[in-house]
Parts: sequence; structure tokens; C-alpha cells
Amino acid sequence: MAPLNVLMVGTGEYTTGFVGGGMSGSDKKVGVVGLTLFDLRRRGKVGKLSMVGISGQKFPAIREHLEKNITKAYNGLDTSFTSFPPDNKRDPEAYKAAIDALSPGDAITIFTPDTTHFPIALYAIERKIHVLITKPAVQLLEHHQKLLGESRKHGVFVYIEHHKRFDPAYADARHRAKNLGDFNYFYSYMSQPKSQLETFKAWAGIDSDISYYLNSHHIDVNESMVPDYKPVKVTASAAKGIATDLGCAQQTEDTITLLVNWEKKNDPSKLATGVYTASWTAPQKAGVHSNQYFHYMASKGEIRTNQAKRGYDVTEDEAGLMWYNPFYMKYAPDEEGNFAGQGGYGYVSFEKFVDGVTALKEGKATLDDLDKRGLPTLKNTIATGAILEAGRKSLDEKRSVDISEKDGTWSLQ
Repeated sequence: MAPLNVLMVGTGEYTTGFVGGGMSGSDKKVGVVGLTLFDLRRRGKVGKLSMVGISGQKFPAIREHLEKNITKAYNGLDTSFTSFPPDNKRDPEAYKAAIDALSPGDAITIFTPDTTHFPIALYAIERKIHVLITKPAVQLLEHHQKLLGESRKHGVFVYIEHHKRFDPAYADARHRAKNLGDFNYFYSYMSQPKSQLETFKAWAGIDSDISYYLNSHHIDVNESMVPDYKPVKVTASAAKGIATDLGCAQQTEDTITLLVNWEKKNDPSKLATGVYTASWTAPQKAGVHSNQYFHYMASKGEIRTNQAKRGYDVTEDEAGLMWYNPFYMKYAPDEEGNFAGQGGYGYVSFEKFVDGVTALKEGKATLDDLDKRGLPTLKNTIATGAILEAGRKSLDEKRSVDISEKDGTWSLQ
């Protein structure tokens, strides 16, 4: 069978590492999506690649950026792709022409603002295109369930790029949690420096918030650790003042905390508490791009992990002390000069999607099989979607929000 053709929807930091006319100042200086797919093409798992954005005028500079920082850095790695719209055109709906150029059974990745995930994914699903969506899948529980129904109707695989599931420490913790008894308490914190607000200023607080962007990681990790529990109530609290002083929209929250009540599915008398905090106003020179840690407690034991500082630090005269994370994306080449980050959990997350689509197309797995593998599919991330929308609703309406699930259908009250 021919390798999978993939369209990359979105041309920004996560896809190319190109932001604001040059290389990103974050830890994703050459992106994640593009580099991973270029290497998967080198390995024969991916075929034709294309990319679509709103402004075609960016593509000459993007190609130059990829040539300089990927092709020349990794032994001539091919970074060619077909682009939409044309270089002289701007078109907010160019994704439609780009998807129309694909064939049923091809795939897309969606790394665009949260508000656009649903229409882009639905357009692709209806044309029998497999879909990978960056987290959060969508902003509304209604949309999550709509995509789930349509994906089953059209027989396509929809995968949410919750890469923290594949972080070795988090994956091991999830496995060990199975033997620690009943879920009792989970606390997580994840942050990024204030510089990210400059990158996200166009949509921060307007189209989405820091809870959707960062809390989605740990809520999904928690959901994946306790499949026998379901969330039943969300109460949200937010801090404000820093982002607005930096020029963001007046409604932009700096830090959002969600307090979530969980209930055991077959024994409602057993309750648990989850507390998830996310911020994009951390100090500029905190030594890490993203603080990330959690504490899980159960009836027979507990787990603590801090994945920001992994026993690897570098000190430089200008940058100071930095804790790097090559376990996510390892950008150092191998001894022959080739890209060597295939074991990074950022890379693994995409390869799992490609392998899942290939298995489905070859008749080696069904959609139900892929769900049962514990992959971050639409079905396996629905509680996360419910919690995230409930959190937004709680902040907007200044009240606690109940979550109800009956016969597989979820709703907020």
C-alpha cells in the first residue's frame, strides 16, 4: 500500500517554527509537525505532503526557513511540500481547496486556533479524510460528540494530539496507577512564560484561554489514568491583570484553576477530586519553557512527577541556567547527520497516528480496536472535552457546572 499523504493545516510555530517573520523564540524553533512528517516521509511511512495557511505570501519565507534550519541541518532532509493558497493570495478558507485536493483515505493535521478546529475537521471527515487535531479537540462538548458521530459514519480515524500520554514518565505513571486502588486526588500545574502571550496575542482571551491550551494536557492524562471514573462537576477560578497589562484583551485570564469532582462509574459512593492549574504568565527566565508536574493519590499509593527539570541543565553566560527537554523533541542529529529524534514523545505521538491510519486502511485494525489501545481518540478524550467547556462556562457564568453522562451521551447543566 502506498504511504499516507498528509496535509498540514496551519503554518505557525508548532508546524514550522516560523513566527512573526522569523524563527520562533520558544523551544520549537524548527517546529514539530513539519519536521516529524518530513522525517516520516524519509522513512517511507508518509508520501506526498502539503501545507495550507491563510496567507500564501508567507510561504517563500517559510520555505527558506525550512531549507536553512532543517534541510541543511539534517543531511539534506527533503522539506518540499505543495502549498495553499498561492503565494500572492490570502484566503481564510484555503483549507477547503487543500482538502479537496486530497483523496479519501488521506490525512490532515490541524494546528490552528481553537475556534477553527471543528469546521476544518468536519469538512475533512465528510470527505473521508483521517484527522489529527491538536489539543483541545474542540471547545464545545456538542462539537466533540458531533465529530465522533461523523467519524464513525464515514469510517475515519480522528486522533487528538495529546502527546503527554507518550511522555515515558507519564506513560509509566499511568500503568502503575492501575495497581494503586481507587482514585482519590490529582493536582497538576503547567505554565509557559509571558513571552508566549506575544505569540498568541491575536487570539489569547478572545478565541480561547489558557485552560484550553495547557490544562488540556493534564486533564487528559488524568482521564486516561482513571477510565473507571467520570467527572460530574467543575468549578473554575481565574487570576487576571498581567496579560492585560501586556496589551492582551481585557478579558484575558492569566492563570486558570479548575476544581473537578469525579465519581466512580460503578460505585457513586466513591468520589475523587482533581485540581488543574495552567498559566501563561510565568517569569520570562524561569529556566524552562514549560513547567509541568502532577501529584496523583489513590487508596493504595501515590505518584509524583516533575517533568520540567529532568536532571539535565545547561548554563550559558547569556541565557543563564536552562533545563532542556530533549525527551519531547530531540533536535541534535545523529552521527551521520540525520534527524535522530524518533524516540521523542512529540514525534511518537504523530507516528502513532500514522500507524493507526495505516492499520485501519490495511484492514489490520478497526476504529474500535484503535479506541481499545488507549490512544487519544475522540471517544477516549470526551471527558476532557466536557471538563474544559464546563470550566469556561463556570468562569463566564460564575457558578459550578454539572456534567451528566447517560448511555454514552454527555451534557452540561
